Amino acid sequence: MKAPLFEYLAPHTLEEALAHLSNGENSRVLAGGQSLMAMLNMRFAFPDCLVDINRIAELSYIRDGGERIEIGALTRQRHVEFSELIAARIPVFKEAILNVGHRQTRNRGTVGGSLCQLDPSAEIPTIALAMDADIHVASVRGQRTIPMKDFPAGYMAPAIESDEMLVGMSMEPWPKQHGHAFLEFARRHGDFAIVSVAVMLLFGADGLLERVSITLGGVASAPVRMSRAEQSLLKTRMSPEDIAAAAAICAQIDATSDTYTPSWYRQKLAGVLTQRALNIALERAER
Repeated sequence: MKAPLFEYLAPHTLEEALAHLSNGENSRVLAGGQSLMAMLNMRFAFPDCLVDINRIAELSYIRDGGERIEIGALTRQRHVEFSELIAARIPVFKEAILNVGHRQTRNRGTVGGSLCQLDPSAEIPTIALAMDADIHVASVRGQRTIPMKDFPAGYMAPAIESDEMLVGMSMEPWPKQHGHAFLEFARRHGDFAIVSVAVMLLFGADGLLERVSITLGGVASAPVRMSRAEQSLLKTRMSPEDIAAAAAICAQIDATSDTYTPSWYRQKLAGVLTQRALNIALERAER
Protein backbone atom coordinates (compact mmCIF):
# COMPACT_ATOMS: atom_id res chain seq x y z
CA MET A 1 0.00 0.00 0.00
CA LYS A 2 0.93 3.63 -0.32
CA ALA A 3 0.99 6.26 2.40
CA PRO A 4 -1.88 8.79 2.55
CA LEU A 5 -1.31 12.34 1.36
CA PHE A 6 0.45 14.63 3.82
CA GLU A 7 2.51 17.80 3.88
CA TYR A 8 6.23 17.14 4.35
CA LEU A 9 8.37 19.56 6.33
CA ALA A 10 12.10 19.23 7.08
CA PRO A 11 13.21 21.86 9.63
CA HIS A 12 16.87 22.44 10.45
CA THR A 13 16.41 23.69 14.00
CA LEU A 14 14.38 22.65 17.01
CA GLU A 15 12.63 26.02 17.04
CA GLU A 16 11.44 25.51 13.44
CA ALA A 17 10.16 22.01 14.25
CA LEU A 18 8.22 23.21 17.29
CA ALA A 19 6.73 26.06 15.27
CA HIS A 20 5.50 23.57 12.67
CA LEU A 21 3.96 21.36 15.35
CA SER A 22 2.15 24.34 16.87
CA ASN A 23 0.38 25.05 13.58
CA GLY A 24 -1.72 21.89 13.44
CA GLU A 25 -3.12 19.21 15.72
CA ASN A 26 -2.67 16.30 13.30
CA SER A 27 1.10 16.39 12.79
CA ARG A 28 3.54 13.54 13.30
CA VAL A 29 7.27 13.68 13.93
CA LEU A 30 9.52 11.53 11.72
CA ALA A 31 12.81 10.39 13.28
CA GLY A 32 14.11 6.93 12.35
CA GLY A 33 10.83 5.94 10.72
CA GLN A 34 11.18 2.25 11.57
CA SER A 35 7.61 2.10 12.87
CA LEU A 36 5.97 5.23 11.46
CA MET A 37 6.73 4.53 7.80
CA ALA A 38 5.15 1.08 8.03
CA MET A 39 2.11 2.57 9.78
CA LEU A 40 1.77 5.16 7.01
CA ASN A 41 2.05 2.59 4.25
CA MET A 42 -0.54 0.33 5.91
CA ARG A 43 -2.84 3.32 6.47
CA PHE A 44 -2.74 2.97 10.25
CA ALA A 45 -1.66 6.63 10.53
CA PHE A 46 -3.20 9.59 8.70
CA PRO A 47 -1.23 12.74 9.57
CA ASP A 48 -1.92 16.01 7.80
CA CYS A 49 1.72 16.97 8.22
CA LEU A 50 4.97 15.04 8.67
CA VAL A 51 7.76 16.92 10.44
CA ASP A 52 11.12 15.29 9.62
CA ILE A 53 13.63 16.10 12.40
CA ASN A 54 16.60 14.23 10.93
CA ARG A 55 18.39 17.49 10.05
CA ILE A 56 18.33 18.74 13.67
CA ALA A 57 21.81 17.72 14.80
CA GLU A 58 21.36 19.19 18.29
CA LEU A 59 18.95 16.34 19.14
CA SER A 60 21.57 13.60 18.67
CA TYR A 61 23.89 13.10 21.65
CA ILE A 62 24.91 10.85 24.52
CA ARG A 63 26.63 12.82 27.27
CA ASP A 64 27.57 12.70 30.90
CA GLY A 65 25.56 15.39 32.67
CA GLY A 66 27.19 14.70 36.02
CA GLU A 67 24.57 12.95 38.11
CA ARG A 68 22.60 11.84 35.04
CA ILE A 69 23.34 10.42 31.61
CA GLU A 70 21.59 12.52 28.94
CA ILE A 71 20.44 11.08 25.61
CA GLY A 72 18.96 13.08 22.74
CA ALA A 73 15.74 12.08 21.03
CA LEU A 74 17.44 11.66 17.64
CA THR A 75 20.24 9.45 18.99
CA ARG A 76 20.41 6.30 16.88
CA GLN A 77 20.07 2.99 18.66
CA ARG A 78 23.38 2.01 17.06
CA HIS A 79 25.08 4.86 18.95
CA VAL A 80 23.70 3.50 22.22
CA GLU A 81 24.97 0.04 21.27
CA PHE A 82 28.55 1.26 20.76
CA SER A 83 28.67 3.99 23.40
CA GLU A 84 31.46 3.44 25.94
CA LEU A 85 29.63 5.77 28.33
CA ILE A 86 26.46 3.66 28.22
CA ALA A 87 28.43 0.42 28.58
CA ALA A 88 30.26 1.75 31.63
CA ARG A 89 27.48 3.67 33.40
CA ILE A 90 24.22 1.96 32.31
CA PRO A 91 25.24 -1.59 31.31
CA VAL A 92 21.68 -2.91 31.41
CA PHE A 93 20.84 -0.48 28.57
CA LYS A 94 23.73 -1.84 26.49
CA GLU A 95 22.48 -5.37 27.15
CA ALA A 96 18.91 -4.48 26.18
CA ILE A 97 19.77 -2.57 23.00
CA LEU A 98 21.32 -5.70 21.47
CA ASN A 99 17.81 -7.20 21.45
CA VAL A 100 16.31 -4.31 19.46
CA GLY A 101 15.58 -5.55 15.94
CA HIS A 102 18.71 -6.07 13.87
CA ARG A 103 21.82 -4.03 13.12
CA GLN A 104 20.14 -2.51 10.06
CA THR A 105 17.14 -1.25 12.02
CA ARG A 106 19.33 0.00 14.87
CA ASN A 107 21.28 2.06 12.32
CA ARG A 108 18.13 4.14 11.70
CA GLY A 109 15.92 3.64 14.75
CA THR A 110 16.13 6.35 17.42
CA VAL A 111 15.75 6.47 21.19
CA GLY A 112 13.04 9.12 20.97
CA GLY A 113 11.12 7.27 18.28
CA SER A 114 10.95 4.09 20.35
CA LEU A 115 9.86 6.00 23.44
CA CYS A 116 7.06 7.79 21.58
CA GLN A 117 5.91 4.68 19.74
CA LEU A 118 5.60 3.02 23.18
CA ASP A 119 5.20 -0.49 21.86
CA PRO A 120 4.49 -2.71 24.91
CA SER A 121 7.29 -5.07 23.89
CA ALA A 122 9.91 -2.43 23.07
CA GLU A 123 13.16 -2.60 25.00
CA ILE A 124 13.91 1.12 25.33
CA PRO A 125 10.70 2.06 27.21
CA THR A 126 11.27 -0.94 29.48
CA ILE A 127 14.77 0.26 30.34
CA ALA A 128 13.55 3.83 30.80
CA LEU A 129 11.02 2.65 33.39
CA ALA A 130 13.53 0.36 35.08
CA MET A 131 15.95 3.30 35.42
CA ASP A 132 13.28 5.78 36.59
CA ALA A 133 14.18 7.94 33.61
CA ASP A 134 12.98 11.49 33.04
CA ILE A 135 11.49 12.26 29.63
CA HIS A 136 12.04 15.80 28.34
CA VAL A 137 9.50 17.32 25.95
CA ALA A 138 9.29 20.75 24.35
CA SER A 139 6.85 23.02 22.54
CA VAL A 140 6.69 26.71 21.63
CA ARG A 141 5.30 27.16 25.15
CA GLY A 142 8.51 25.88 26.73
CA GLN A 143 9.98 22.62 28.04
CA ARG A 144 8.80 20.22 30.73
CA THR A 145 9.94 16.94 32.25
CA ILE A 146 7.77 13.84 32.62
CA PRO A 147 8.81 10.91 34.84
CA MET A 148 8.81 7.73 32.77
CA LYS A 149 6.23 6.17 35.10
CA ASP A 150 3.78 8.89 33.99
CA PHE A 151 4.77 8.93 30.31
CA PRO A 152 2.41 6.19 29.01
CA ALA A 153 -1.12 7.61 28.72
CA GLY A 154 -2.51 4.39 27.26
CA TYR A 155 -1.76 1.72 24.69
CA MET A 156 1.03 3.11 22.43
CA ALA A 157 0.03 6.62 23.51
CA PRO A 158 2.56 8.94 25.19
CA ALA A 159 1.35 11.64 27.59
CA ILE A 160 2.37 14.57 25.40
CA GLU A 161 0.26 17.26 23.75
CA SER A 162 -0.19 17.51 19.99
CA ASP A 163 2.18 20.49 19.79
CA GLU A 164 4.89 18.87 21.94
CA MET A 165 7.89 16.86 20.87
CA LEU A 166 10.16 14.56 22.86
CA VAL A 167 13.64 16.10 22.84
CA GLY A 168 15.59 13.87 25.21
CA MET A 169 15.81 11.46 28.11
CA SER A 170 17.99 11.43 31.22
CA MET A 171 18.79 8.62 33.64
CA GLU A 172 20.71 8.45 36.90
CA PRO A 173 23.23 5.58 36.80
CA TRP A 174 23.29 3.07 39.64
CA PRO A 175 26.52 2.66 41.66
CA LYS A 176 29.23 0.60 39.96
CA GLN A 177 28.82 -2.31 42.37
CA HIS A 178 25.23 -3.01 41.32
CA GLY A 179 24.21 -6.15 39.47
CA HIS A 180 22.07 -6.08 36.33
CA ALA A 181 20.44 -8.33 33.75
CA PHE A 182 18.13 -8.01 30.77
CA LEU A 183 16.42 -11.04 29.26
CA GLU A 184 13.64 -11.48 26.75
CA PHE A 185 11.91 -14.26 24.87
CA ALA A 186 10.88 -13.87 21.23
CA ARG A 187 10.05 -16.38 18.50
CA ARG A 188 13.17 -15.32 16.58
CA HIS A 189 16.02 -12.98 17.36
CA GLY A 190 14.96 -9.50 16.30
CA ASP A 191 11.23 -10.15 16.69
CA PHE A 192 9.21 -8.21 19.21
CA ALA A 193 9.60 -9.76 22.64
CA ILE A 194 6.71 -11.79 23.99
CA VAL A 195 8.01 -10.98 27.48
CA SER A 196 11.13 -9.15 28.64
CA VAL A 197 12.56 -8.37 32.06
CA ALA A 198 15.09 -5.83 33.30
CA VAL A 199 16.60 -6.32 36.76
CA MET A 200 19.03 -4.28 38.86
CA LEU A 201 20.26 -5.07 42.38
CA LEU A 202 22.34 -3.16 44.93
CA PHE A 203 23.56 -4.62 48.23
CA GLY A 204 24.43 -2.64 51.34
CA ALA A 205 27.53 -3.00 53.49
CA ASP A 206 25.63 -5.44 55.71
CA GLY A 207 25.16 -7.85 52.82
CA LEU A 208 21.43 -7.20 52.60
CA LEU A 209 19.68 -5.99 49.48
CA GLU A 210 19.05 -2.26 49.82
CA ARG A 211 17.80 -1.37 46.32
CA VAL A 212 16.13 -3.34 43.54
CA SER A 213 14.38 -2.70 40.24
CA ILE A 214 12.31 -5.33 38.42
CA THR A 215 10.51 -4.29 35.22
CA LEU A 216 8.48 -6.45 32.85
CA GLY A 217 7.86 -5.65 29.20
CA GLY A 218 5.37 -7.20 26.81
CA VAL A 219 2.87 -8.20 29.49
CA ALA A 220 0.59 -5.14 29.50
CA SER A 221 -0.19 -2.00 27.50
CA ALA A 222 3.09 -0.51 28.77
CA PRO A 223 6.11 -1.73 30.76
CA VAL A 224 5.33 -2.56 34.40
CA ARG A 225 7.45 -2.08 37.52
CA MET A 226 6.88 -5.05 39.80
CA SER A 227 6.80 -3.15 43.08
CA ARG A 228 5.48 -6.02 45.17
CA ALA A 229 8.23 -8.34 43.96
CA GLU A 230 10.79 -5.63 44.66
CA GLN A 231 9.50 -5.15 48.21
CA SER A 232 9.67 -8.89 48.85
CA LEU A 233 13.43 -8.86 48.16
CA LEU A 234 14.49 -5.77 50.11
CA LYS A 235 16.57 -6.48 53.23
CA THR A 236 17.12 -10.10 52.19
CA ARG A 237 20.32 -11.89 51.19
CA MET A 238 18.72 -13.04 47.93
CA SER A 239 18.60 -16.72 48.80
CA PRO A 240 17.21 -19.13 46.20
CA GLU A 241 13.96 -19.11 48.17
CA ASP A 242 13.82 -15.30 48.11
CA ILE A 243 14.39 -15.25 44.36
CA ALA A 244 11.77 -17.95 43.72
CA ALA A 245 9.22 -16.03 45.80
CA ALA A 246 9.82 -12.80 43.85
CA ALA A 247 9.58 -14.65 40.53
CA ALA A 248 6.31 -16.24 41.65
CA ILE A 249 4.88 -12.77 42.29
CA CYS A 250 5.85 -11.71 38.77
CA ALA A 251 4.18 -14.83 37.38
CA GLN A 252 0.89 -13.65 38.89
CA ILE A 253 0.75 -10.50 36.77
CA ASP A 254 -2.52 -9.85 34.94
CA ALA A 255 -0.92 -10.37 31.52
CA THR A 256 -2.47 -9.45 28.19
CA SER A 257 -3.57 -12.05 25.65
CA ASP A 258 -3.58 -11.93 21.86
CA THR A 259 -4.10 -14.17 18.85
CA TYR A 260 -0.67 -15.78 19.17
CA THR A 261 0.11 -15.68 22.88
CA PRO A 262 -2.38 -16.41 25.69
CA SER A 263 -2.05 -14.61 29.03
CA TRP A 264 -1.07 -17.79 30.91
CA TYR A 265 1.95 -18.21 28.63
CA ARG A 266 3.10 -14.64 29.29
CA GLN A 267 2.65 -15.24 33.02
CA LYS A 268 4.79 -18.37 32.82
CA LEU A 269 7.48 -16.52 30.89
CA ALA A 270 7.39 -13.61 33.36
CA GLY A 271 8.14 -15.95 36.25
CA VAL A 272 10.85 -17.94 34.49
CA LEU A 273 12.66 -14.93 32.99
CA THR A 274 12.53 -12.99 36.25
CA GLN A 275 14.07 -15.88 38.16
CA ARG A 276 16.85 -16.22 35.58
CA ALA A 277 17.50 -12.46 35.47
CA LEU A 278 17.64 -12.19 39.26
CA ASN A 279 20.22 -14.97 39.41
CA ILE A 280 22.36 -13.34 36.70
CA ALA A 281 22.17 -9.93 38.40
CA LEU A 282 23.07 -11.55 41.72
CA GLU A 283 26.21 -13.07 40.21
CA ARG A 284 27.24 -9.68 38.83
CA ALA A 285 26.56 -7.67 42.00
CA GLU A 286 29.31 -6.85 44.50
CA ARG A 287 28.46 -7.90 48.04
